[in-house]
Amino acid sequence: MTATLVAGGIAGGYGHRTLFSGVDLTVSPGDVVGVVGVNGAGKSTLLRILGGVLEPQAGTVSLSPADAFVGYLPQEHERVEGESVAAYLARRTGCQAASAELEAAAAALADPAAHPAGVDPADAYASALDRWLASGAADLDERIPAVLADLGLELDGEAAGRTPMTSLSGGQAARVGLAALLLSRFDLVLLDEPTNDLDLDGLARLEAFVKGVRGGVVLVSHDREFLSRCVTRVLELDLAQSSNRVFGGGYDAYLEEREVARRHAREAYDEFAEKKADLVARARVQREWSSQGVRNALRKAPDSDKLRRRASTESSEKQAQKVRQMESRIARLEEVEEPRKEWQLQFTIGAAPRSSTVVSTLTGAVFRRGDFALGPVSLQVDAGDRIGITGPNGAGKSTLLAALLGRIAPDEGSASLGASVRIGEIDQARSLLAGATPLARRFEEIVPVLTPAEVRTLLAKFGLRADHVSRPVGDLSPGERTRAGLAVLQAVGVNLLVLDEPTNHLDLPAIEQLEQALDGYEGTLLLVTHDRRMLENVRTERRWHVEAGVVTER
Repeated sequence: MTATLVAGGIAGGYGHRTLFSGVDLTVSPGDVVGVVGVNGAGKSTLLRILGGVLEPQAGTVSLSPADAFVGYLPQEHERVEGESVAAYLARRTGCQAASAELEAAAAALADPAAHPAGVDPADAYASALDRWLASGAADLDERIPAVLADLGLELDGEAAGRTPMTSLSGGQAARVGLAALLLSRFDLVLLDEPTNDLDLDGLARLEAFVKGVRGGVVLVSHDREFLSRCVTRVLELDLAQSSNRVFGGGYDAYLEEREVARRHAREAYDEFAEKKADLVARARVQREWSSQGVRNALRKAPDSDKLRRRASTESSEKQAQKVRQMESRIARLEEVEEPRKEWQLQFTIGAAPRSSTVVSTLTGAVFRRGDFALGPVSLQVDAGDRIGITGPNGAGKSTLLAALLGRIAPDEGSASLGASVRIGEIDQARSLLAGATPLARRFEEIVPVLTPAEVRTLLAKFGLRADHVSRPVGDLSPGERTRAGLAVLQAVGVNLLVLDEPTNHLDLPAIEQLEQALDGYEGTLLLVTHDRRMLENVRTERRWHVEAGVVTER
């Protein structure tokens, strides 16, 4: 079924706060709309409204046809305890809900009194059956093993039904999430950060899926290359300007058009401000001349000299008339609002004294984890090296980082960490900032040299204010925890910087600022990322590729 979604005058937020308003959007079959904006602009809130999960503060959302099958796939940072792979796939594809609806409709057929008044149980059952068939629930169990196998997960139907999601690695869980998309049969798809934790192969499959969807797609993503390759239009939620705008022509065209629009807005305001300042200055001068003329006329003209006094008074009145005319011109000026500056993440990476010449060495090292083995690996990281590390999920990249940092001992061969190495790290799980401790206190534990006031000031620079610092670290969003991790890197001195998928959960302006900070960082860098734009933009002199436990230098 082809479906069209129409949103008119949508406003959304939480509590009494409105994040966006007046959003008008039509999503037709074949449209791929990318929603962009800083963290906190309401992108996920908008998707939830479009998906019918959340009521808008104002406006309406309609579907044509009204029974179109809309799939909303939110970010899922925590896996449900006890949920199997098969159950997860049934839930994410909408098959579980469709099956429950069909069972309820069938039960109502047997007992019409259990059905809501005014609804024909037979019609309700027919509608539920149509939805169940459209969801693909009828043959989902048969389709699951083939899709999982194609993604590198050898789980037959029985194994998928008994393997808990919590037992999977991050990379495996990401592939199961991708499988849910490939198995889905939605008429319209809403995707929230679908690229997180996907490797390059997964990204290619996701791109193929998005481009091949017959219905419309609305997605939120901070992967610039993915946006550039997939989206046909961009909806920008501008939190700073309290505005929104739809740009046509794809992501790269949006970047150019946005830059032009911002430049024109600034030029229009500067022209208005300059003109207004000139008129105000001229009005002030004429007002002073008028006042001075009246005083002179009263002081110098004798009472008997009526002609001279009258002439001076008329001259003063003419000056006053000019003042009124100038004030009228100022009032008639069309007001141009000054463009508000967006909040930008401005930071640098704290530097520590140089480490030893050799930072880390692996010699014939083998590291075994269950059935997986990394190595034998012989590598050397020297001071000042900038190394980009790539490879598919599950290939051993995280194991390699742990080995280089001396956190795991080799089962064969040797490993050594150099002297005076000061490590700064953002790992994939953001594990440095986790648990129930309030953010401010946890930050003070990590950086004890800072006073509580200095901690709060620093966190505020990273967009983490009073309502964040008192919350448990574990309750923060992944994006907020990532920004807190970047604040740690600014506060402590490091000479070995290790970043494992640092762009996950960061908004686009923050990613660009991170790239600038990395450009100015002079220490040793180990960068693991699947962000193709970051690999292009960040300067690296060496490139390692990890696959199936083997490390090759390219």
